[in-house]
Amino acid sequence: MISNVEKLYNLIANDSKQKQSLFLMALTNPKLALEKICEIGRELDIQVTKEEVVEYLESVDDEETKLWLIKARGGL
Repeated sequence: MISNVEKLYNLIANDSKQKQSLFLMALTNPKLALEKICEIGRELDIQVTKEEVVEYLESVDDEETKLWLIKARGGL
């Protein structure tokens, strides 16, 4: 079964404009990026918490996600 976080991650990952916007936001303000991810989830009726997002991102095994986490980790 796919979790809400995974559904939301896949939707964002497939939207290059939104993905790039979140990545740039995470570079300067990772907490705001997490809030924006949760906001996108609410808009799409896919409820997630910041903690669920962080936990899921830590479990994903792809280079782009790892890069995002490395850049964002300082503010998380």
